Amino acid sequence: MTVSKVAVALLALGNVAFYLWAHGPGAVPTADAPAPAPASLKLVSEAGGGVTAAPEVPRAAPIAAGAQSAAERTDAAAAPGIGDAPAPLLTAVKRCISVGPFRDVAEAAHAANTLRAGGYDPRQRVAEGEIWAGVWVYLAVPATRAGEEQMLAKLKGGGIDDALEMPGPNDAPVYSLGLYSEPQRAQARVAQAQALGFAPALADRKRTGNVYWIDIDLKPTDAMIDPSDLRGESGRIMRLEVKGCPPADPPT
Repeated sequence: MTVSKVAVALLALGNVAFYLWAHGPGAVPTADAPAPAPASLKLVSEAGGGVTAAPEVPRAAPIAAGAQSAAERTDAAAAPGIGDAPAPLLTAVKRCISVGPFRDVAEAAHAANTLRAGGYDPRQRVAEGEIWAGVWVYLAVPATRAGEEQMLAKLKGGGIDDALEMPGPNDAPVYSLGLYSEPQRAQARVAQAQALGFAPALADRKRTGNVYWIDIDLKPTDAMIDPSDLRGESGRIMRLEVKGCPPADPPT
């Protein structure tokens, strides 16, 4: 070995010894250790003070196994299960109807017997209310006294001598020619007045007092009752209706 080569080797060993003294023995890079990543470049505005980093959004806590929210528990309770039994059919629902009003006990009894023969179980009750009394036949009073006297004379000459003056439907004075519950008699009186040259008017009349109703509990298979089937054989006009039964009185 020449003097120059010895000098180079000593210089190299000296550099290694100085490096180890300055950085410690752990600073020697190895083949397995990765090289440090180069520092990223930053703008001056990014590196300056006063720039606050965006706060980190906290992550939602994981839901424990088997836990449910309140909405999920409500939905789960409302939803029917696969093995749930279907709701029972409403086969025991009762329909109570009232038929009436009847003017007297005889008419109500006849209707009750008709219903009983048809397989129903009618219950009769009395109540306060209005009932149809009949068809009212009347004539308007003439505007003059002479015309009124002439009309009365003509009616009396044609066999209508029971005309009676009274307030009409609009409180205007009229001459009543009769109140009829049988359609044949009402039509006969109208024809009699028309034959004398008059044009009588017709109106339904009602009265207030005790009336009679029939209550019936219909089975689910029973058909609705037709009031025309409950008319008597007397030929009298009956204005019957079918409606729901009144609510039962609360127990005292």
